[in-house]
Amino acid sequence: MRNLIKWFSRNNVAANFLMVLILIAGISTWLKLKKEIFPETSTSVVSVKVPYPGATPEEVEKGVCIPVEEALSDLQGIEVMRSTAANSYGVVYVEVSSDKEVRDVLDDMKTRVDAIDNFAENIESPVYEEVLIKNQVLTVAISANTTEQTLRGYADKIRDGMLSYVPPKPDNWLDKLISSFGGEGGVSQVELSGIRPYEISIELSDDAMNAYGISFGDVANAVRSSSIDLPGGAVRTEAGEILIKTESKRYNAEQFESIPILSRADGTIVLLSNIANVIDGFEDIDLISRFNGKSAATLQVYRVGNEDTLKVANAAQEYLEFIRNDLPDDVSVEIWNDNSKYLKGRLNLLKRNAIWGLVLVLLILSLFLRPSLAALVTLGIPVSFTGAIWMMPYTDISINMITLFAFILVLGIVVDDAIVVGENVFKRMRAGECPKLASWRGTHEVGVVVIFGVLTTAAAFTPMLGISGVSGKIWRNIPWIVIPTLLFSLVQSKLILPAHLALLKPIKPNQKQNIISRFQGRVSDSMERFVDKIYRPILRLALRGRYIVVTVFISLFLVSIGLIVGERIKWEFFPEVEAEIISTKVKMIEGVAFETTSEAVTKIEEAAKILDKNYREKFGQPLIKNMLATVGSQPFKTGFSPITPTGDNLGEVAIEILPGSERSVTARQLAAEWRKITGGVPAASEVSFQSQSAGSGNAIDLELSGDNMEALLEATELVKKELAEIEGVIDISDSNILGKRQVSLKSLLPGGQSTGLRLSDVGRQMRQAFYGEEVQRLQRGRDEVKVMVRYPKQNRLSLDDIETMKIRTLTGNKVPLSSLAELQEGRSKSVIRRTERLRAIRIAADIDRGNPKANGNQARRTLENNTLSKFNELFPGIKYEFYGEQKDQSQSMEELKTSSLFALLVVFVLMAIPLGSYIQPGIVMSVIPFGIVGAILGHILMGANISIMSMCGIVALSGVVVNDSLVLVDYVNRHRVRGKSVVEAAWEAGAARFRPIVLTSLTTFAGLSPMLFETDLQAKFLIPMAISLGFGILFATFITLLLVPCVYLLLEDLKKVLFKTETIKNWEEKFRADGLERLASYDEELLEK
Repeated sequence: MRNLIKWFSRNNVAANFLMVLILIAGISTWLKLKKEIFPETSTSVVSVKVPYPGATPEEVEKGVCIPVEEALSDLQGIEVMRSTAANSYGVVYVEVSSDKEVRDVLDDMKTRVDAIDNFAENIESPVYEEVLIKNQVLTVAISANTTEQTLRGYADKIRDGMLSYVPPKPDNWLDKLISSFGGEGGVSQVELSGIRPYEISIELSDDAMNAYGISFGDVANAVRSSSIDLPGGAVRTEAGEILIKTESKRYNAEQFESIPILSRADGTIVLLSNIANVIDGFEDIDLISRFNGKSAATLQVYRVGNEDTLKVANAAQEYLEFIRNDLPDDVSVEIWNDNSKYLKGRLNLLKRNAIWGLVLVLLILSLFLRPSLAALVTLGIPVSFTGAIWMMPYTDISINMITLFAFILVLGIVVDDAIVVGENVFKRMRAGECPKLASWRGTHEVGVVVIFGVLTTAAAFTPMLGISGVSGKIWRNIPWIVIPTLLFSLVQSKLILPAHLALLKPIKPNQKQNIISRFQGRVSDSMERFVDKIYRPILRLALRGRYIVVTVFISLFLVSIGLIVGERIKWEFFPEVEAEIISTKVKMIEGVAFETTSEAVTKIEEAAKILDKNYREKFGQPLIKNMLATVGSQPFKTGFSPITPTGDNLGEVAIEILPGSERSVTARQLAAEWRKITGGVPAASEVSFQSQSAGSGNAIDLELSGDNMEALLEATELVKKELAEIEGVIDISDSNILGKRQVSLKSLLPGGQSTGLRLSDVGRQMRQAFYGEEVQRLQRGRDEVKVMVRYPKQNRLSLDDIETMKIRTLTGNKVPLSSLAELQEGRSKSVIRRTERLRAIRIAADIDRGNPKANGNQARRTLENNTLSKFNELFPGIKYEFYGEQKDQSQSMEELKTSSLFALLVVFVLMAIPLGSYIQPGIVMSVIPFGIVGAILGHILMGANISIMSMCGIVALSGVVVNDSLVLVDYVNRHRVRGKSVVEAAWEAGAARFRPIVLTSLTTFAGLSPMLFETDLQAKFLIPMAISLGFGILFATFITLLLVPCVYLLLEDLKKVLFKTETIKNWEEKFRADGLERLASYDEELLEK
């Protein structure tokens, strides 16, 4: 290493080429990288969805969920299996164990499920998918006061145009160059929502069918066989091969009407139009969407693969600007929920913090070192950053909010090694050494401790790589930025920096200085006077009273831990991410009329308007930018579910509010105010106001499971009652909600049995009459269209229609249903959940974050101590498990704890090597717990809660704070090797390392300070990590300068107590001999001594 440093210091051209290579590679990689708000991640969950049209949850459970569960019960690689049976579909979710590939498990599942032969009749083909967190870019709302058919036409036109739009080529050479690296933008995936899917409905007239003697089945079979395209082979003629095919596929109502149903002997033909009304319209469901009060359809634009969020958004926006001119004036096309806008804002926010951090680092270095030297040290920041960016594709990392924050985090740390090198070279130059010699000698002198210091910092960030699950896939972005940045900073400080330092002008004592140099000289001299007149006496006093100093610091540490344990400082798992959309989801009692749900949604809309009015009166500007109201669906997703909930009893209102930077009121406070204005919603079983744009979901998410349904229901009620008594717990709900009213066919009456019909025959005719029969699926453009045969809607509106329905017997006669079968009224389940093949009930609750006494962890502990701990006695066989935020929290903390212990072991080993001791690394690592004191004091000072982000900051802090201690202990050893006493060596080393220790701490804090004092609400969740690192390092400066020398002496005192004087003397002689040999490699002059 010595010869390599020496060679680069004398060949500055090679060093510059190396620097330029890293810069160009990093900049070109930046242009190619995809940009997104949060990193794309999968959930390690695979789902099998099986549609079962018209079926109740009980039927879905028996006919879909149980067969799938049994088929997958012994499949390798399954961690947990859950299923949901709802109206018309069933889904089985499988969590894949971490040691298995998701795709392999998915393939094995497909093989097993495809082999099931006892599925219920009339199910549709299973749909398999890996559950991904979709990367939505923006939503386009198309609104107009027009018919549903016309609105759908506009939506289809815009969707198709957006997908085929090719952005224009760039005009100027710079944009062309950037485009050549980054590729072209475009939109690849758009989903239509908020409007019903197309459907061709063939509504049969019972009277007409009776007149012609035609049955429901006759019509269905005729339509199936008449609307078909069939290849017929080929004829090989002398002129060549001629293909033959049948083309009779129908695609619209007019074509279906001409299908012949019956041909009589006299030549007359009965067409479908004679017995049915063919409607080319929409599915027979209720769904309404309103955007800012007008009927609306929405287009969800997604980013696919490595597409850049900003480029996708730009392409969509350019196309919409173009298409607006072709649409009528009353058709409004608006972009909302634009994530690209948030990404740009966060890019600018972090860019602003980075620039200010860089300026502050340069300013601080310039005050204590020569400005030219400070500039060369600061140059290491862009070199190290571009090096890390160069490596990002190899670690599968994108440009996102987490990676950008990681760059801010490492901004002040990255120059630590360069500061130590630069300051050491500067000290040699001030002593009169030539820059060409001082550059490589000074670099090599601190070479070993700098290398191992950087490696210890890198090792401290590795625990974040050990977190599993969705959280782990997100937080791994931080170490994969920090570690490469630190390693490239090592390359810069060892190879590039010495070459630049060698070009500096020598320092001449009597040389005339300019005003900047004079000012810098005064500051530098002031620091030296401070060291001599204040620090040295304080350190000497501390060394004499070392036992008192250590006791004081230990007391501070215990007090800080007590503040956390005693919950004086509030703990939250994940800091709240400020939202710019607040959504209110309402779930009515199952079976209510669609109109009732619509009234509830209207009430919530009106409350939102009052909220906007109140805000306008108070702050002088409107709060709500856009409002989307939906009845019959809940399209605004806040979790990882791949299914958009639909149903007559579901509604949602989502409002887009002012950006966080333009308001002083948080979204959480606005949501609470909206809830208050709305008040109670009649007939609603669940109303939730959600304002968090990222996080782990509900604060309490508990699942009870067991095979005794009665005990399960009792346990659920007990838990809900206990939660209601805990202060600050809101939005308590459970999944065991009664579903819609149902009429069941239990058995045939004697009159029914005499007709020769079976119960299944009667059931099939009932299904045909009320749900209908799907006779075909067409691909019409980009849309899949069902063709349904059914009775008119006016014949399917009441219970009387069921009882008076005519059933066709085997002889062709028609008999009322009530005379054939026994009908029983009841209620179905709303949804049936199962976990590990047992019935399960999910209990969810949130905490009121506006209430200072509300705490999710405290609520969980209260619940466990008062209720859940007694479950074995009260409800034998009932299991409970926490999910969501609580599960993520316990899992992440456990994994962080385990991987942190391993990281500390690695740090110990990395320090033992340069120090050549098994005991001295303990001195260096003694600063780690006291760094935590600084982090906790920082949280108190800034009024922030401790969170998982704070814990990650504390883990990272442990690697950073040991660097200065490592260099200090190394210098104590050097002074002892040169013959000084232990006390004298500690005293001299403290003074010698005062400047670099203070500089590294100040630059780290300065790099983080713009983020620490950021007022933008969007940065709120990032700040706790910066607080831990920034204040922890600041406090660690005092620890290093006072505590480490004291602990060093304590260790020597302990040696005197435990070992004989002769043994200690032999150790000292060996220590000095080894030390002189090591020092000789740093300075050739020592070889002569």
